[in-house]
Amino acid sequence: MSAGRATAGRRFSGPQGLLLAGSFLITLGSFAVLPYMSVLLHQRLGLGLGTVGFVLAVASLIQFAGGVVAGPVAARIGLRRSMLVALTLRTAGFAAFVPGLASPALAIGALLLVSAGAALYLPANKAYLVDGSPDEDRPRLLSASSSAFNAGMALGPPAAAPLVMGSPGVLFTCVAGLFALVGVGHAFLPRDAARPETVADEPPGGGPSRPGLSPFLVTVASVYAFMFFQHYLALYAVPRTSAGFYGAVMMGYAALLVVAQPLLAEWIAALTYRAALRWGFGVMAAGMAAIAGGGHTGIAVGGALLCVGEIVLFLKNDLEALARASAPPAAVFGRQRLAAGIGAFVSGVVGGQLYAAAESAASARAFWVAACLQCLLLPVLLLSFRRTARGASKPRAGTASDLDGG
Repeated sequence: MSAGRATAGRRFSGPQGLLLAGSFLITLGSFAVLPYMSVLLHQRLGLGLGTVGFVLAVASLIQFAGGVVAGPVAARIGLRRSMLVALTLRTAGFAAFVPGLASPALAIGALLLVSAGAALYLPANKAYLVDGSPDEDRPRLLSASSSAFNAGMALGPPAAAPLVMGSPGVLFTCVAGLFALVGVGHAFLPRDAARPETVADEPPGGGPSRPGLSPFLVTVASVYAFMFFQHYLALYAVPRTSAGFYGAVMMGYAALLVVAQPLLAEWIAALTYRAALRWGFGVMAAGMAAIAGGGHTGIAVGGALLCVGEIVLFLKNDLEALARASAPPAAVFGRQRLAAGIGAFVSGVVGGQLYAAAESAASARAFWVAACLQCLLLPVLLLSFRRTARGASKPRAGTASDLDGG
């Protein structure tokens, strides 16, 4: 029997429960360290900020774009072995940080090793979770997975704060031990079923025979819009409120993600893709507008609205990518990681220029107004692009291109 097969009712199977618990622990360990990496590289190891930025950019590129390798690797060695290889890489990387605290070259190598393991792990993790499960269970499984990851993201930084500067060697040792323990747990997972499918002939954006909205492009646009909030809220909020208030907003954001995603999963799955775009980008636009209003209330309300927009768009994009692709799930999730990386990269470049221009004009609120307008414009552009593509391909009535309610 396939390892991800859902059990009767709405409960998780044993392997699914173990995988969800592992997802929480993995993210807890990762975010106990990675958010502080710029501080460690700059203040402890003495690297210049330009060098630190370049190193982190390369690490992010490996972590996101490297996801496309996960599909071919999983097709060759299987999902469980892919996760074990990834966890071995990450365990070795975090362990190498212990001697790396006295060696910039070793620390950078350790960070790249951790990033390579992350690129390989997440697509295989999601694919194993939905392996063999009926389509109607996928929203519940993917939302639970996202909640587990977000819970770890929320708890990791405060858990590590007492150790990160005073005793980083102890912290890295603990994290490496945690990853080794999670790896042992993964070794007891049932082996996934062997599959003859190959993924070499399908391009990153999906197969050419799937007309309609492209989940790859929508994911690029979704992450691009969302990362304006993720990258630049601190710059805007801390001077206008306080660092403590900003931290409380982000903790509340993470808690809302954990709770709301499973509750909204079935509703999101039932939405047409067109409706999900309008809901998701519309709520994001409202959140950007609230932040532009400034003040404690505007920033808090804006964060909550951005959270709902993220939940709708990110989950729906993954579900549509799975439904429309002929490739195995690991390859699909790898492409989704690549799309997210492209969106985050473009958002960083464009957002930096926009924020600099807004500050030069002494109106940081103009940045959030521009972000709001982009959120309103993006679904219009995506749907217009879809209609143009449909007209060029001239699909027959009743084909798969009409399934999203267009």
